[in-house]
Amino acid sequence: MKIGVVFGNPETTTGGNALKFYASVRIEVRRAAQLKKGEDIIGNRTNVKIVKNKVAPPFRRAEFDIMYNEGISYEGDLINLGLKYELIKKSGASLSFGEIRLGQGFENAKEFLRQNPKAAAELVKSIKEKAKG
Repeated sequence: MKIGVVFGNPETTTGGNALKFYASVRIEVRRAAQLKKGEDIIGNRTNVKIVKNKVAPPFRRAEFDIMYNEGISYEGDLINLGLKYELIKKSGASLSFGEIRLGQGFENAKEFLRQNPKAAAELVKSIKEKAKG
């Protein structure tokens, strides 16, 4: 940490300037929130920013859930993409995909997709069609 920085990011990369110069890809990973089930912490919502990229467009951002003992939540990403492309309707805390009611709350919807792979496959197909344009 640089002390007394008014403008810019006060964080520094260890190892001097060589790492900043020679690295092909640099990624900044930050925890956005803790995911809890009751009192237990079950994961983290993570914000990721590409700081430098020599092989693809830089400055892209992503947000996803990293669950303990599981890794990146595939079902959570499906729900987020479904909401982004307006395939999943959200009314209050209830989530539904067409005629299929996914559940009350985000965690219940993730559990529904885990237990019903046919519904998850249908959602993936719809997301791919919508993403292609």
